[in-house]
Amino acid sequence: MTTAQPLDVQPTPLALLLLGRESDPRSERGVECPGDLPAASDPDLVERARAAKAKLGDKVFVLGHHYQRDEVIEFADVTGDSFKLARDAAARPDAEYIVFCGVHFMAESADILTGDDQQVVLPDLAAGCSMADMATAEQVAECWDVLTEAGIAEVTVPVSYMNSSADIKAFTGEHGGTICTSSNAERALTWAFEQGEKVLFLPDQHLGRNTAVRDMGMSLEDCVVYNPHRPNGGLTAEELRAAKMILWRGHCSVHGRFSLDSVNDVRERIPGVNVLVHPECKHEVVAAADYVGSTEYIIKTLEAAPAGSKWAIGTELNLVRRLANRFASEGKEIVFLDKTVCFCSTMNRIDLPHLVWALESLAEGKLVNRIQVDPEVARYSKLALERMLALP
Repeated sequence: MTTAQPLDVQPTPLALLLLGRESDPRSERGVECPGDLPAASDPDLVERARAAKAKLGDKVFVLGHHYQRDEVIEFADVTGDSFKLARDAAARPDAEYIVFCGVHFMAESADILTGDDQQVVLPDLAAGCSMADMATAEQVAECWDVLTEAGIAEVTVPVSYMNSSADIKAFTGEHGGTICTSSNAERALTWAFEQGEKVLFLPDQHLGRNTAVRDMGMSLEDCVVYNPHRPNGGLTAEELRAAKMILWRGHCSVHGRFSLDSVNDVRERIPGVNVLVHPECKHEVVAAADYVGSTEYIIKTLEAAPAGSKWAIGTELNLVRRLANRFASEGKEIVFLDKTVCFCSTMNRIDLPHLVWALESLAEGKLVNRIQVDPEVARYSKLALERMLALP
């Protein structure tokens, strides 16, 4: 009997990328942090974070996205959604370092909107966004070729969600389009239809569909989904010509988990409950909810809710849990919409050890994990962002 010889298998670039050992400049994924992270069990982490932040003083400005862990939010100078935080960073030109506790595309937006002398740091470069990863520059360029061949590119306006890479924002700016957030998507689409006949909506199909159908009165038949993994997006030229909304086949891995069954189940378990969901949820979930809106809308709705009211929230669990604790003293019952616990896995890569490592490195004069957008990409991205800021 012969003995099997071990195979000389070399890891592929994709395997290394997924393992976090290599980087792709056109991807949201990054590399592992250089240097040694403090142990997660270190009982002195909180004090170390406080000491490093105090040593840096006004030189550092820490941004915390709503979906971050409580242990990270504790050290944020401001909290908010992605675009609010990027604008907050731009409003602090005196801060040498912007430490963005969020994900990669958010830090990119902060780099685009801040001054050349400011340096944006992401505590863990592997904190990407699965939705943003679903649309690459090459795929979107190929899609535009398909629209050109169908004879509709010249009447199509790209609208890209903030949750997209700088490359996609740059494509949008270069092709006459605008960026939108979950709170101003309707205004952005209204503007886009004043410029052209059709919209290419990137990269979240659910936000695009919900805004078009729920808020603007279009029909589901007005929407088609472009799948970048199929020839011609899986659509015929006739289907593209007939559509008003060409939706990219992308979604949020957190909000996409909620289902109509989740809504029905929580209504059975909690009589009188109000269902409040983010517009990144599927269309059938949004249609069955009582309230729909952005992260900031969710927070404000709960702030204004009467004492004793009951709420099931369809968004990221860190935020839901924080809101439940915040309003418990007012007798407001706030639960997660789904029975399955679901954090944003990439957002949760930013933990206290990574934040401590980043702050201590900066305090020692070592710049780490800087996010720097290519100047040409930044120029067109900023153009798209400025169009959004100019929306009526």
